[in-house]
Amino acid sequence: MTYLEKEQDFEKLIAKGDVLVDFFATWCGPCKMLSPVLEELSDHFERVKVVKVDIDQFEDLTRRHGIMSVPTMEVYKDGKLVKKEAGYRDYETIASWFLR
Repeated sequence: MTYLEKEQDFEKLIAKGDVLVDFFATWCGPCKMLSPVLEELSDHFERVKVVKVDIDQFEDLTRRHGIMSVPTMEVYKDGKLVKKEAGYRDYETIASWFLR
């Protein structure tokens, strides 16, 4: 998993391949529950890059992406947004987004 450190890196991180972006907050209970699920996902799907974005650290990016609640996950394929889901999801649900 990669934690976004600089906002200008966001576009580069989502540009290639399958990327799951997790918009989260450190104070959010469901976000804390989701973290080990995303760890497991990144272990089982090596081709999927997981990028975590702290909404309190990146308020402008969060606003531009229309994030109204956390956790919210966005799925990108080669830089194109293909799915957006708000709320906790279990491993099987998230894994199904990447099964081909």
